[in-house]
Amino acid sequence: MSRFNLRRDRAAAAHSGPVRTTGAVTRNHQGGSGHLRDARSELFLLAVANFVTQRTFYEAGDARDDRYAALVRELAVTDPEWTAGLLGWLRADAGMRTASLVGAAEYVRARLAAGSTGGPANRRVVDSVLQRPDEPGEFLAYWTGRYGRALPQPVKRGVADAVRRLYHPRGLLKYDTAGKGFRFGDVLNLTHAAPDPAAPWQGELFRYALDRRHHPETAVPPASSPVLVAHRALTALPVAERRAAVTGPGGAERLAAAGMTWEALAGWLQGPLDAAVWEAVIPSMGAMALVRNLRNFDRAGVSDEVAARVGATLSDPAVVAASRQFPFRYLAAHRHVPSLRWAHPLELALGHSLANVPALPGRTLVLVDRSGSMWAPLSDRSELDRADAAAVFGTAVAVRAEAADLVEFGTTSAAVPFRPGESVLRVLDRFRHLGGTDTTEAVRRHYRGHDRVLIVTDEQASYHSHGDPTAQVPPDVPVYTWNLAGYRTGHGPSGGPSRHTFGGLTDAAFRMVPLLEGAAKADWPWATG
Repeated sequence: MSRFNLRRDRAAAAHSGPVRTTGAVTRNHQGGSGHLRDARSELFLLAVANFVTQRTFYEAGDARDDRYAALVRELAVTDPEWTAGLLGWLRADAGMRTASLVGAAEYVRARLAAGSTGGPANRRVVDSVLQRPDEPGEFLAYWTGRYGRALPQPVKRGVADAVRRLYHPRGLLKYDTAGKGFRFGDVLNLTHAAPDPAAPWQGELFRYALDRRHHPETAVPPASSPVLVAHRALTALPVAERRAAVTGPGGAERLAAAGMTWEALAGWLQGPLDAAVWEAVIPSMGAMALVRNLRNFDRAGVSDEVAARVGATLSDPAVVAASRQFPFRYLAAHRHVPSLRWAHPLELALGHSLANVPALPGRTLVLVDRSGSMWAPLSDRSELDRADAAAVFGTAVAVRAEAADLVEFGTTSAAVPFRPGESVLRVLDRFRHLGGTDTTEAVRRHYRGHDRVLIVTDEQASYHSHGDPTAQVPPDVPVYTWNLAGYRTGHGPSGGPSRHTFGGLTDAAFRMVPLLEGAAKADWPWATG
């Protein structure tokens, strides 16, 4: 049974969505018509779709980064409350780590240059985007690389606030490595956080971090930290004794107690990780570290018994929820690990990661872009492209909906067959490569009185396309567009009644559909005051 009355759904969806076009029309990268967005909308879509320093099909990475930084600087001065909300949401809810750090730095720089004092404090914005122990150093590396080593007080204080929240013994072992440009000790020196720790144990940790940086040969871990003491004892073992210490009785417990990461293990052993070593460190590895190393486990010959435990961890709904990973991480692993023993756990994990995709009532038309530009990778480091990421989300919505038609489109379009509740991965194998982009014709051909239309695309229509795709749907029927790339132009107007555009593919964005249709606040996914 439907959760909402459909007539009421349509009336509720007539609220204006947050992403808006200005009314101005220009040409997009393919030569087709493009609708320009206002500054807020352009920054939002770019932020959630931009892997900083990564090029896309149509734009070089530095061009997108410059556009992103310029928009942040503009809105930091003219609309600081909204911009600060965006940056905090990017890091905390959308999981966009680099974009939020870069954005916070540009926010502070612009406001200092303009002498702006209204809105959220610069110090608070810096602190809000730093959520992992390595991020204070990352932030300072960006700032000093772009603006020099003279740090304004808001930067020093915001980073120091974060340091007191984030620096702990295991974080020191994992992230304070010789390969970092800014070690923990460097951050403490630059921000003067060391004289003001959050607790006595942290003061001892700060002193040890400074000693590790400046006097590593004499640095002694504080006795108040069992993990640092255990790590020191383990690293002090002669090389010839190390492998036996971790593969023999109690080896797994010894590694866990010492906070020894899998990344550091090969260097410490001074040799490759064989099956016995992997089996010792696997119990202390996090979920995404396990996903990244499935191929390594197979190459080393990890036993089926241990593999079964890894699979149980990966497919545990609570573990998946805590990892907060995007579903395409699991899809990429499923596509590229050689052994079939991981297939079912990864399929289950992908399903759990889509738990927040709503089961939409009524009839839904889902259109997934399979044009040439969608085959660009999600980032330079990704083995997955936008086409497959779009297909994952579009399929998930379709198989969970009360009634849905799933369509792939490019130069042409066609229905993608599926059964309600069918495995997303099974349906993905039915998608194809479809050349150019004619979104309008796809909507015109497949819209048959549906209660809503969802389009997952990069919004780059070809020059031969047939106008605004959203105009093919009655004005009282909601059309939701997910823009995966953050390009400047849109394939149709947005921000008016029943026309909603979202950036990226996050659970938070998908939750906007039932919120809008339930007459909830049609606004940005963070509180704007």
